[in-house]
Amino acid sequence: MKIQEQIKRILESAEYISAHLPPAETAIVLGSGVGPLVQIIQDQQALEYSEIPNFPQTTIPGHSGKLIWGRVHGRPVYAFSGRFHYYEGHAPETVILPMRILKPLGVKCLILTNAAGGINTAFQPGDLMLINDHINLSGYNPLRGENIPDWGPRFPDMSYAYDQEYSELLLEIGKEQGLCLHQGVYCGLSGPSFETPAEIRMLRILGADAVGMSTVPEVLAAHQMGIRILAVSCISNMAAGILEQPLSHEEVNETSRKVEQKFCALIEEFLRRLSNEHD
Repeated sequence: MKIQEQIKRILESAEYISAHLPPAETAIVLGSGVGPLVQIIQDQQALEYSEIPNFPQTTIPGHSGKLIWGRVHGRPVYAFSGRFHYYEGHAPETVILPMRILKPLGVKCLILTNAAGGINTAFQPGDLMLINDHINLSGYNPLRGENIPDWGPRFPDMSYAYDQEYSELLLEIGKEQGLCLHQGVYCGLSGPSFETPAEIRMLRILGADAVGMSTVPEVLAAHQMGIRILAVSCISNMAAGILEQPLSHEEVNETSRKVEQKFCALIEEFLRRLSNEHD
């Protein structure tokens, strides 16, 4: 897609959202199995993705396909209930379309959530992992192609893509709440097949603690635009070869449902602290 067409699509989407929902400086992306996080949002208003120009429909169970506006402890937020994946057949510019519209919408803080397979053998299904770095083995980078200076630098530095202040705050909250909140490296692959045991052994050697099929493209786009990022994985299953059992998307959603309350409480308290700091 030509860059002029990309810009047109981004602005069309952002303008439609601005005309139908109030503004917010915080956005949350709700991944597989963590859609129930919407329950912490009050005064909700919503747009179906089908209503927003240039937004495709979500096709994955657990992704409702809505953009929700509301408040958490008085703080206005946008919540993307579902995301777009490369493995669904979308082009890279479509995968990151929700991220590109954040800047014209005035968003400054982004919270990314996902369900991931645990590679680190110290993890157990149901644990949470604060992402402090990532490995991109998806085979593509959504920043490829002509660069628009308004989006950010041509060669963005990725040393601190995950905001250190936000990460320290979340770790403090997790400790206060008595959660098993790990820190680790997330590896992003293209999917949709789960990884083989040999691939998981390779990823462990490379230093990955968890693996999934999303998030990394969103981080690349949002970080390029100067948006502060917090990212958390729900370890929904142990990756291939660690346990002697087959993997399934149903297991992902089932495990996520078991931990949704503590996940919600963690993110809710994070947003409460942010609200208090900015009051």
